[in-house]
Amino acid sequence: MKGFCLLLMCFVCLRLSFCSTDSQDVSALKSLASQWRNTPPSWSKSNDPCGDAWEGVLCSASRVTGLRLFSMGIEGTLSSDIQKLTELEELDLSFNLNLGGPLPPSIGNLKKLKTLRLIGCQFSDQIPDEIGNLLNITVLSLNSNKFSGEIPASIGRLFNLNWLDLADNQLFGHLPVSTSHAWGLDQLLNASHFHLNKNQLSGPIPNNFFSLDMKAIHILLDHNNFSGPIPDSIGFVQSLEVLRLDSNFLNGTIPSRISNLTSLNVLNLANNKLSGMLPDLTGMAALNYLDLSNNSFSQSVAPLWFSDLQNLTTLNIESANLQGDVPQTIFSFPGLQQVKLDDNEFTGDLNMGDNISRELKVVDFENNKLTSITLSSNYNHSIILVGNPVCSNVLLRGTSYCNLQQDSTTYFSSVDCSNPYGGSIICRAPSFSDISNNLQPMWNVVAYNLNGTPVTYSLGSYFFDGNAYLQVQLKMCSNNSRDFTRSQILQWFDLNSQKLLLPEMYGPCHFNPLPYVFRKKANQSLVIALVAGSVVAALIIAGLGTYAYWQKKRAKKAINLNNPFASWGSAGDDAGDAPQLKLARCFSLDEIKSFTNNFSTDNEIGSGGYGKVYKGKLSDGQIVAIKRSQKGSKQGGLEFKTEIEMLSRVHHKNLVELVGFCFEKGERMLVYEYISNGTLSDNLSGRNDLKLDWKRRLNIALDSARGLAYLHDLAKPSIIHRDVKSSNILLDDNSTAKVADFGLSMLLLDSDRGHVSTTVKGTLGYLDPEYFMTQQLTAKSDVYSFGVVMMELITSRMPIEKGKYIVREVRTRLDKSETKLYGLKDIIDPALVEDGSLIGFWRFVELALQCVEDSSEDRPTMNDIIKEIENILKDDELKEKPNSAYLSATSVEHANGAPIQAYDEMLLSREVNTRSDATRSDRYTYSE
Repeated sequence: MKGFCLLLMCFVCLRLSFCSTDSQDVSALKSLASQWRNTPPSWSKSNDPCGDAWEGVLCSASRVTGLRLFSMGIEGTLSSDIQKLTELEELDLSFNLNLGGPLPPSIGNLKKLKTLRLIGCQFSDQIPDEIGNLLNITVLSLNSNKFSGEIPASIGRLFNLNWLDLADNQLFGHLPVSTSHAWGLDQLLNASHFHLNKNQLSGPIPNNFFSLDMKAIHILLDHNNFSGPIPDSIGFVQSLEVLRLDSNFLNGTIPSRISNLTSLNVLNLANNKLSGMLPDLTGMAALNYLDLSNNSFSQSVAPLWFSDLQNLTTLNIESANLQGDVPQTIFSFPGLQQVKLDDNEFTGDLNMGDNISRELKVVDFENNKLTSITLSSNYNHSIILVGNPVCSNVLLRGTSYCNLQQDSTTYFSSVDCSNPYGGSIICRAPSFSDISNNLQPMWNVVAYNLNGTPVTYSLGSYFFDGNAYLQVQLKMCSNNSRDFTRSQILQWFDLNSQKLLLPEMYGPCHFNPLPYVFRKKANQSLVIALVAGSVVAALIIAGLGTYAYWQKKRAKKAINLNNPFASWGSAGDDAGDAPQLKLARCFSLDEIKSFTNNFSTDNEIGSGGYGKVYKGKLSDGQIVAIKRSQKGSKQGGLEFKTEIEMLSRVHHKNLVELVGFCFEKGERMLVYEYISNGTLSDNLSGRNDLKLDWKRRLNIALDSARGLAYLHDLAKPSIIHRDVKSSNILLDDNSTAKVADFGLSMLLLDSDRGHVSTTVKGTLGYLDPEYFMTQQLTAKSDVYSFGVVMMELITSRMPIEKGKYIVREVRTRLDKSETKLYGLKDIIDPALVEDGSLIGFWRFVELALQCVEDSSEDRPTMNDIIKEIENILKDDELKEKPNSAYLSATSVEHANGAPIQAYDEMLLSREVNTRSDATRSDRYTYSE
């Protein structure tokens, strides 16, 4: 017996020694969990992380060697006790959107750490200098957080580092380079990836940042505030495959040594202040993607090296002072997909010749001086000639060549389920511009990674955003259940490790998942009991119901005779239950006909995708506007129902009043109060005669903001308009603004926690980019759209005009150092400049820019907007100054930060209809 007990004790001790987790590691994990919410359930079921396989915990020999907890919904801060995990080699807490605070300096004590990924969280403050103590680290990804301050020079000590990604933060200051007393990034000679884009870094790019010993293949410094010349030493890094320096303030000439980069696939120097002649790129045979647009180059003809870059897929050189004839040779590169040479001074005939690339899809020569075009039977894709003299030819005026059109969202494949896991694959420097023909390699890599897992997956919508980054939506659905477990996500979808090795054609990529909702499983016995009880109850109710049915059938028939929505749903496209109304009047079809003189064309006052609008006069003399939906219109049953229900329950002087409706014999009509001065869009464009001075525009903005604030804050439940735009703002006799068209509106219930997950709908140019990416609609989505309307009030331009997005135009032109209209002189409405007295102009511009911030958290509320516009109008001091727009440089210094980085929606891509074969022979020449 004693021997048996001794044997049992030995077995227990043996198990503990080999399976139990080191006590120090257990203490560290418990400390982390004490500062976190939403930790995986397994963390609370035992005290043995390794032995009981805690989710996200990787172990070796009873020591914790990895924490892989991406997309777990963890909230809180990172405890300094992380340092106790002394054997830790991998730490990945990415995409926990509410995990943040300062990064503890103690993280520098993790001497064995090789991989640190904290992507897409809320970490803030400075990156601690102690990060430079992680001498074994190879991957350092801190991108898409809120880190501020300067880049620690101590990172230069990390000689084993291969991947450095600090992009999309709020870092400022200079690039740290080494001195006799300090480390610098130039000492990272083994690093292949320098991703420092989308920050606020400034000053010159140091000449000694680049060297012959550097092995970098990707250098991304785009979307910062760098100034000065491009260092000549850039030519030393002959391993470079991607170089992005675009959207900075770089000046001077492009160094001639840049042509030494013979391995370069992508070169983007757009949106700077570079001058001199275009660089000589002869010999750069590997170059696929070239963008030199929007600089200050000297006037020249098309350079000879245009014919030397045989591997080009994309040639973008907009606003580069190019003149003379268009060389035919550039259209014959075998892989060429896009040529954008708009806003130059090319003259004469556009003749693409007969040897045209089969891959070529877009040829854009907007705003040049071309007087004729010779068409070829070998090309039937997009040619854009808007703004050229040739478009004055009556034969071309109505064609796709001289009219801009826009693409709808396209898809590579699609799957659907109630709770998918997915997000965006973001590639920051692809070497192509034709997405549709270049997604197969990405699909192959995704398929390889998910091979053997019971999931269905798809690559959904895809587009280039305003930063020229490719975004492809990836969605994954479980084949076996409604939801994914935490373990499944951690095991199957670790796409931000080195598994997502996409071909070089995509450049550096990462996966940015959406937040995932882990739903609690119902108790199985409780479910069985509920089902059994329901069956018994159903049998009892069925007996009683049969009797009640016959009794109520006759009564229901009588009620339906007086119910205007008795036939709701019979048309097949009416959604859900019939509309629920409050105080809305029902008109018969005969009444509507009498009000409009049988829909006389004389009473027609407008039209759109939904149908036509007629002016009518009710029997009591009230003038009304009647919107009549036509078959196949954009406004279906759901939109009709939504607008009736919304407008019948909200009443405010800055919201259009619903008088009634008609739903009879397949007709859907809405009857509104008549607003005499039409839409804001028509008045800004000059189609109406109403003159809008600056003060009147401020009042229009204030009125519209008050109407939207009522919807957001005072309506119960709250309402999100979802289609705020200038054509949905009407002006009455006194120029009072009223918000209209509630067909896309949605209720925001208290249980929705501030957002509604819904299919993206809205209008091109006004659509909130965050809503598009996350499909989570918030009141701040209306704020973004309102910010676009504010920019229309400043410029009198449509959101997308001549292929240019108004938000991007304002952001890129904004220059606070200019005392005259802050660099916006070229795009501001000339009528406002003539008006002269621009009360609070800068404050209004700044408010508009705040409204269109990428992140909804950074945008004001509608009530904030109201207060600021009211303050502008009340500012007597500014009113007394005749030239109040021309503020002193001193007052400009009080504005916040540098110009906001551009967001150019994917919806800027344009669809240009090809010509019908019936109207095309082999070659035609059209002249001015």
